[in-house]
Amino acid sequence: MTTAFRRPSDRRVSPIFLGIVAVMAVSGWAVWTDFAEQTGFAVFVFVTAAWIVSLCLHEYAHARTALHSGDISIGAKGYLTLNPLKYTHALLSIVLPVLFVIMGGIGLPGGAVFIERGRIRGRWKHSLISAAGPLTNVLFAIVCTAPFWLGALDGVPMTFRLALAFLALLQVTAAILNSLPVPGLDGYGVIEPWLSHKVRRQVEPFAPFGLIAVFGLLWVPEINGFFFDAVDALLRGLGVSEVETYCGLDTYRFWQEWFGDQDPGCALIR
Repeated sequence: MTTAFRRPSDRRVSPIFLGIVAVMAVSGWAVWTDFAEQTGFAVFVFVTAAWIVSLCLHEYAHARTALHSGDISIGAKGYLTLNPLKYTHALLSIVLPVLFVIMGGIGLPGGAVFIERGRIRGRWKHSLISAAGPLTNVLFAIVCTAPFWLGALDGVPMTFRLALAFLALLQVTAAILNSLPVPGLDGYGVIEPWLSHKVRRQVEPFAPFGLIAVFGLLWVPEINGFFFDAVDALLRGLGVSEVETYCGLDTYRFWQEWFGDQDPGCALIR
């Protein structure tokens, strides 16, 4: 009887993931209480840990949806444990997205879980598996912005508020960018089942470069300006101002203080 109710080991939450959640909680507490001597560093750790948690949940959503759609191999691969080291490319799944945040303040997804698509029947199921990841980022963005659009910010320390605003920015950018119909991103995965075999074969060689291409295009000033104008407009609709997201990024980049590069206006707000 005991074994009947035992949770399979391939579905137990990984201690690595729980450790990341613990780091997020402790650093979030340090930001909230202003306990840390270096508040900027505490914000950096909190936002980075929360971003990694969202990446794990993003990939978990893909895996869980694939499991219920017919790919029973998901559990054996360890994808249901939320362990980022179990992903197809741990470097691409975690390290690269964190570098994107540090370099450009942009939330871009990384590598993916490997799904045995041959086990899954029905185009709608394939599309839903791909859509599950970006929808997780949408949900995360709603949670992050809820205190803003609910008007529940009374008593929230300003530094924590700025960190939350920047984290919301990352989730919104991740949801939008990963929904683009670019090979290698989930947006393309949503429409791919509906394309002809010929088109899919022609597009397939470009899939490994889709993520890098999107990141590269965002360095073009005109494209970058248009994209972030749209993101800022969406965040304003959710009650998060451009000043809050900008100063959140400025606080996150705590090392700029060493070189005197932090915005003095943001220092006054904090």
